[in-house]
Amino acid sequence: MKNRVYIFDTTLRDGEQSPGASMNTEEKIKIAVQLQKLGVDIIEAGFAAASPGDFDAIRRICEVVDKSTVCSLARAVDKDIVKAAEALHDARKKRIHTFIATSPIHMRHKLKMEPEEVIRRAVEAVELACTFTDDVEFSCEDAGRSEIPFLKEILDAVIEAGATTLNIPDTVGYRLPQEMGSMIKELSDHVGERAVMSVHCHNDLGLAVANSLFCVMNGARQVECTINGLGERAGNAALEEIVMAIKTRSDIFENIETGINTKEIYPTSRLVAAITGIEPQPNKAIVGKNAFAHESGIHQDGMLKCQETYEIMRAEDIGLDKNRLVLGKHSGRHAFKDRLEALGFELSQEEIDKAFDRFKALADKKKEIFDDDLRMLIASEITNIPQAFELVGLQIADCSAGVPSAAVTIRHNGDTITDAGIGDGTIDAIFKTIDRISKHSGLLKDYRVEAVSQGKDALAKVVVNVQFDNSKTAVIGHGLSIDTMLASAKAYIGALNSYLSMLPADCRIESCEGV
Repeated sequence: MKNRVYIFDTTLRDGEQSPGASMNTEEKIKIAVQLQKLGVDIIEAGFAAASPGDFDAIRRICEVVDKSTVCSLARAVDKDIVKAAEALHDARKKRIHTFIATSPIHMRHKLKMEPEEVIRRAVEAVELACTFTDDVEFSCEDAGRSEIPFLKEILDAVIEAGATTLNIPDTVGYRLPQEMGSMIKELSDHVGERAVMSVHCHNDLGLAVANSLFCVMNGARQVECTINGLGERAGNAALEEIVMAIKTRSDIFENIETGINTKEIYPTSRLVAAITGIEPQPNKAIVGKNAFAHESGIHQDGMLKCQETYEIMRAEDIGLDKNRLVLGKHSGRHAFKDRLEALGFELSQEEIDKAFDRFKALADKKKEIFDDDLRMLIASEITNIPQAFELVGLQIADCSAGVPSAAVTIRHNGDTITDAGIGDGTIDAIFKTIDRISKHSGLLKDYRVEAVSQGKDALAKVVVNVQFDNSKTAVIGHGLSIDTMLASAKAYIGALNSYLSMLPADCRIESCEGV
C-alpha cells in the first residue's frame, strides 16, 4: 500500500499574512470551497482569536466545507483555544492547531520563559484543545533553530497530553534540505507511530519546497503549504510544486501519494491570484504563465517531434487547457455554461445568467476571448461583496487636453450621483472624485496593471491596494475592462466596497446626500 502524505493548506491563514494579501470573508469562503475541490486534506481557515473577521470566516467556512478538515490556529493560550473551538463548532471535521516557540532565541527574547515553563504551557494547551476535539496539532515554532533533545522532550509531553499531529516548522527558512531531512528522520524515529510528523517550511533562502520534499523522504507524512507559495516575507512552500514533484518523480517518492486532484491546481492558482491580487512570477514553476511556453526554435522543434523532449509533465495534468480560444460574441448560453464547467466553475443559474451578460458585453468589445479572460471575468465577480457603491459612468480628460480631470457617476442607495474633479494625473483625478462622492478618503498603497491574455485588445486587470479613512488595514480592489482607466475606477470602488463590508453596520455612511 502507498503511504499517504496529507496536504495541509494554510493559504487562508499564513498566505493571508503576505503584505497586501488580506481577504474578506466571502473571498475566503470561495477559496476554501475550491481547496476542498482540489482535494486538500486540512484547510487552515484562519486564526480565530486574531480578529472578529477571522473568527467569522472560520465559522462560515465550517458551514460549506464537508470533506476537508477545517483547522484554526491558536497560541498556547486558553482564550485562543476557546475562540478556535467556538469558531469550529459546526465543522464536520475539525482540528485545533496550537503552538509555542521552542528555540533558545525565541524562549529567551520573545517568551522570556524557561524551557520547563514552555513544556508546561504546551501540555496545558493541548489538554484544553483535546476537550473540544480529538484532532489536535501541536507546533514547535522555530523548530529549525531548536535543540533536538528539547524537541524530543516537548514532543513526548504533548503526545502524552493528546496531540495527534506534531509539526516541525522551519519558521525563518534557515535550514538546508539535508539538515531538515536529518532532523525529521531523527524525530520521526523517536516518535514512531504515536503521532503524524508534519513539516512547515518558509522560503527565506528559496528552499521551502526542497526542504519539504527532503522531510517527506525522511518520514514526514503531512506537509503544510500554500497556493502559489504565498506567505509572510518570502512565502511558504508552494503546494503545487510539492504535489507535482511527488507525482512526477514517483521513482524517487516510491509508494508515496497525495489526495490532490492535480487538474484543479491551475484553476485554484488563478482564483487565489485573482482574489489576492498577487500574481505568480511568469517563470514560476507549475503555474507561471511561462511554465509550459516554448520560444526557442530548438525547443519548439523538439516539442513538435516529441512532447517529452522538453516537458516532464503535461499542461493538462494541472488543469491548463491548451486550446485557449473558446468563445465569441455569437456563442450561446449553453456553450458558455459548458465552458465554465470545464474550467472548474460551479455557478447557480442566477450567477450563470449574470456572468453570461457580462461575457456578451465583453465579446462585443473584444475580437477573441480566451480561457484566461473567462477565468478572470468570473473569479472577479463571484465573491458577492455587497455593492454599496456601483460605477455607472466615467469620462476623462488627459494631460494633453490640459489639467487631468475625471467625471464619475456612481449609484448608491438608489441614487445616482455625478461629480468631477482634477488631479495630478488621470488616475489621481478619478480616485479623488470617487473619494468626494463616497465621503471615504483612500490612501493608495499599490497600483498594478496587467494584461489578462494576449492581443492588443487584451482584457486589462487593475489591482489596487488602498487604506480608507486612516484604517490600519489595506484592502484590495480588482477591476477588469478593455479600458485601463475604467478598470482602475472599478478596482478603486471594489476596494471601497470591500472595506465597507468589513465595517459594523453603524459605522457605514449610508447616504451621499449633500455631495
